[in-house]
Amino acid sequence: MLTWWRSKSQAERFEFYTRASFYGYVLFAPLFIGSFVKVDIGLYPALTIAALTVVHTVVCFLLVRTGIGHYLGQRPRPVRLMVLGGALTVVGVGAGFAVYPGRPDGPASAVLLVLAGCYIAALSTTIRPRWSAVAIVLACGVAVAAGQGNVAIALGGMLLGVVFAYRSSLWMLGVVRELDRARHVQAGLAVAEERQRFARDLHDVVGRTLSVVSLKAELAAQLAKRGRTEAVDEMLEVRRIAQDSLAELRSIVGGYRAAGLPAELAGARALLASAGITCRVVGEAADLPEPVQGTLGWVVREGTTNLLRHSEARTCTVTLRCAAASVLLEMENDGAPPGPVPFGGGLIGLTERITALGGTVTATRPSAGLFRLSVELPLS
Repeated sequence: MLTWWRSKSQAERFEFYTRASFYGYVLFAPLFIGSFVKVDIGLYPALTIAALTVVHTVVCFLLVRTGIGHYLGQRPRPVRLMVLGGALTVVGVGAGFAVYPGRPDGPASAVLLVLAGCYIAALSTTIRPRWSAVAIVLACGVAVAAGQGNVAIALGGMLLGVVFAYRSSLWMLGVVRELDRARHVQAGLAVAEERQRFARDLHDVVGRTLSVVSLKAELAAQLAKRGRTEAVDEMLEVRRIAQDSLAELRSIVGGYRAAGLPAELAGARALLASAGITCRVVGEAADLPEPVQGTLGWVVREGTTNLLRHSEARTCTVTLRCAAASVLLEMENDGAPPGPVPFGGGLIGLTERITALGGTVTATRPSAGLFRLSVELPLS
């Protein structure tokens, strides 16, 4: 149960709490009415009231469930359940007054209070508040017409509070779900922005180089047509530019132009902050050799991308520990989904790159909801 709860996002937990509180109020009805049912007037009338109460509770439960779905835009309006619930309420209240006539504070009053209260509360999840107010006035009017003035006051006060609580909870549930969707969109935009940055770097380097190669090749072609020996030199220059471009392209693909680790950590912190994730960096990276910084910077970029795409993280901690012969970088975040750690293309590529340099990569779950990426790299 605890593992199941931790696997849920904050929005899913709030929705579960809201639904459970709504259902609990409706399911309380049979217990409350059962404490007032008397069998001294006969077993069959008492069983009739009990049966009507149970059926009424089931219908109200279904009405609450589909009403919440309707409010969130997931289900159509449950018209049949609304009509059936209203009919059962009328029949149940009428049966209560028929079986237990006379006393203003007797079982009939309890039947009216509970059945009308549960139905109008369930109905408020799928109709506008003004129509809920009309339903409350009608229920109070029935109580007054039956000579139950005190019950009418209690019913009106109770229903105003319940309907207000239901509608407020539904409004908050809608806001929480909207914020959760916005957070996922924001995380997706952050990843897209990182990809655009890579695309700009690729365009700046490769586009410029290809333009020079095109001009040089055209010049060499013109010189060759004229029989000029300079054409050979121009083609050799084209080859040199192409080789330099290939090396620069590999540098971009391997590390987005090898930037220092401090700059990559600052970029990751800003990127995560834009997605609503708090990032804390422990340790210093300025004294590391430049090749090591470039490799670990690529690790930070890959880890940040995986965090945004595959978790519901709220916090992330990047820890850097330097020893005499090696350096250890750990990225730990919460909000990780349950189950084994899947090694996708990103982690596989990261492992191959680090292993080729004599390092190690481990991805573990130290506890439920946590994910830790550890990379140890030799300093030599």
